[in-house]
Amino acid sequence: MNEELETLRTRIAEMDRALQELLAERFRLAARVGELKAEAGRPVVVREVEQMVLGRAREASGKCGVSPEVMETIFDAIIRGSVERQHRVGVSRAAQGGSRVLIVGAGGGMGAWFQALLESMGHEVDGVDAAWQNIPRARGRHWNLDEIPDLNAYDAILVSVNLDRMPEVLRKLASKAPSSPVIEIASVKDHLRRALETLKAAGTPILSVHPMFGPSKNPYEPLTVIHGVLEDEASERMRLLSVLSHPYLDLVSLPFDLHDRLAGWLLGLSHLTGMVFARALESSGLDPATLERVASTSFKRQSKTSASVLEGNPDLYFTIQRLNPRRGEVYAALHTAIGELTAAVERDDREGFREILAGAAGMLPTGRR
Repeated sequence: MNEELETLRTRIAEMDRALQELLAERFRLAARVGELKAEAGRPVVVREVEQMVLGRAREASGKCGVSPEVMETIFDAIIRGSVERQHRVGVSRAAQGGSRVLIVGAGGGMGAWFQALLESMGHEVDGVDAAWQNIPRARGRHWNLDEIPDLNAYDAILVSVNLDRMPEVLRKLASKAPSSPVIEIASVKDHLRRALETLKAAGTPILSVHPMFGPSKNPYEPLTVIHGVLEDEASERMRLLSVLSHPYLDLVSLPFDLHDRLAGWLLGLSHLTGMVFARALESSGLDPATLERVASTSFKRQSKTSASVLEGNPDLYFTIQRLNPRRGEVYAALHTAIGELTAAVERDDREGFREILAGAAGMLPTGRR
């Protein structure tokens, strides 16, 4: 038996190498597809094509002697690899070079993320961060804005600092009155109004954006960024795209005053429900290991979402909740929803319960990967 087992293992290793060669060829073909899409300005992700690939995989599951779910998982990973390869090609093709960008808060998570992205696009990027005060000096690395003799040497200044510090930094920039645009990326913006007005009075162009992702985001996936329009949408978009010209950027322009209401629901509610789930579960008195072992599919999904929240920065979550002026309507809606659902159950109102869920389903995104 041992001899046959070793023979089979050797054969499997040979097949693995053959699969790796086939995958390399598939990704080379994907790269060429990415070149053609970049030249034509077409999107990388085409859902219909992905579903066709996954459908073929499911159909082949019987021939392979595994479940459709296993085949779909395998080919879903291959699709993600192909998408990443195409994104890399597109970013490389779009690299423009020539621009200089200063990032205030470059030592933080999002600041470092933007530096890597901008450099991959061909920009020259310098950074400012107080955390660098006690580390060796290096070219393009500053720990204070006062160290920089001429802010106008930059084509744009991107501000990526803590929400609490953002007004102070914007006012500091206003005192220096740069002519290059200042791009702030705060996830809550109402508390910035006075500082933004001060910048405007100083004659500095202002651009307001909010990346709808964190510093762990793969830059070779679609990047959704909200653009809070302050005055003229067309001119502001043109300025933004001259710096953030990522080929797969989805820049969504919306009125500045709408931003914090959206953030209250997109961030405030999603963060809050993740925290509430885990906090309520803590009151159960059940053993976490037992819960994990017998967990249902829906429990695992919700736990994964909650874990992604709890693994983040609690100070950031607290600040987003505290600074958002629209948090009251989110809290009220959450209390109301819990009350309606539990009341329907308590009064044995099956039809009412169904109606609540049917109405709620209409608010959920319909897109599926």
